[in-house]
Amino acid sequence: MMANKENMTARTVGSLCFRNINALAPMVRVGTLPMRLLALDYGADIVYSEELIDIKMAQCQRVVNEVLETVDFVAPDERVMFRTCKKEKEHVVLQMGTADPDRALIVARLVENDVAAIDINMGCPKEYSTKGGMGAALLSNPDQIEAILRTLVNGVSKPVTCKIRILPTLEETVSLVKRIEGTGVSAIGVHGRLKDERPRHPVHCDVIKAVSQSVSIPVIANGGSLDLIKAHADFEEFRKATGASSVMVARAAMWNPSVFRSQGLLAVEEVMKEYLKYAVRYDNHAFNTKYCLCQILREKVESPLGKQLLSAQTNEEICEAYGLQEYYKKTQAELQTRRDAIQTNRGDPNHPVLDGDVTTMRVKFERREYPGEFSPKMFLLEWSRKENLEQPAYETIQRSQDRAFQSIVTMAGKKYRSTLWEKSKKFAEQAAAIVCLRVLGLPEGRVGEGHSGLVGKRKREEKRKDSPNEEDATVGCEARKRPLSENPAEPRASSGASTLPNGVTHKASAV
Repeated sequence: MMANKENMTARTVGSLCFRNINALAPMVRVGTLPMRLLALDYGADIVYSEELIDIKMAQCQRVVNEVLETVDFVAPDERVMFRTCKKEKEHVVLQMGTADPDRALIVARLVENDVAAIDINMGCPKEYSTKGGMGAALLSNPDQIEAILRTLVNGVSKPVTCKIRILPTLEETVSLVKRIEGTGVSAIGVHGRLKDERPRHPVHCDVIKAVSQSVSIPVIANGGSLDLIKAHADFEEFRKATGASSVMVARAAMWNPSVFRSQGLLAVEEVMKEYLKYAVRYDNHAFNTKYCLCQILREKVESPLGKQLLSAQTNEEICEAYGLQEYYKKTQAELQTRRDAIQTNRGDPNHPVLDGDVTTMRVKFERREYPGEFSPKMFLLEWSRKENLEQPAYETIQRSQDRAFQSIVTMAGKKYRSTLWEKSKKFAEQAAAIVCLRVLGLPEGRVGEGHSGLVGKRKREEKRKDSPNEEDATVGCEARKRPLSENPAEPRASSGASTLPNGVTHKASAV
């Protein structure tokens, strides 16, 4: 196969070639960074991301993660929607779910410098994709298909491809593929099943073959995992059966990514450990890690190892199940060392910063970290009552594009807010209260903080009835010692940016 690659004449844009390649197909929840890197290790030429929805990606910010050495595309709620790294940059194809040319172009331009190509999903039959006119729903709207693909081909510097399913007749399928070829795409993936067919139905190799013969661009055959592709040698057989330029596999790789290995399959236990190492190294979400490992385990999920995996809640606990505790500790120590070095060079990101007349900190309210009876807002309220100050007042805004919230709390004439956006008005107000409490050096009710001496209003009133002369409990000696006017954030020139961005609604409230 390597000799063929060296002698081929292929249509390429940029540096990515789609002829004579074996690819990891896009798979929801599976095609995250650890699986893509593992597939590359085992011999995959190209790896596709899971389908990423345009409307979500368009809201993301590109963030260089110096600790993990990755590029992250981060949603307004701080979720990482797509994470990539230098190792896969020349091999990774971002698959997008879209039904809108303009929005697709926004996303493509956002990511084009960090991926090798852009692919449009036109084959997924699942409701979460089709209900928005995306995925297989596009197959019945060829004009929209052309609009999306032409916009991308003309708008970005990287190759553009798409992945479809076959239509009810061969004539319809060939006609659509020719229209797609006319848009200037670099390749087309063809899943050899109708949109209503499922993996249990046989793949239509004859239709893929007819498609391959009807166009000049590379055709990537897909759909052979169950019956035809079980080992590396089967790639070439499927390629011959379909007459396609290349092959992509989904489930065969999900069950054992070493299917790409020319030397033969590895034991799943070894594969899972290698996957887990990547998951730890790149801080993959534990639930996604567990999901992917369960797909590899398959029927062994009820084994002792499977049960231990299912009960694990963190990557550390998953590592314990696989005997990788030392690797986990070593990796975490390395990441922490890198994190400390970055903070030393740039200063502590949790240090309060004065933005105009508002003191800000990067704080997110995590409900599980405040399990007690009193929330940060209640701590701040009780402290203001004890100090005979006006109650804290909250002004909350809502961002239009994702309906996320951000709040400013005013306490004794000073304003405080978190730089992060929250999913609800209540959470945004709690985050603002935390910023205020931390700046003032007051307890906030966090796990492990210890007893603060705080007494709630109802309990205080009950206590007064029982002991009228007894003083109320105080928040703590540290709060009394620290003057309210003290502000650790040094004033600096304002950037001029409004604290209330365009397209937001204002909501004001007291505690």
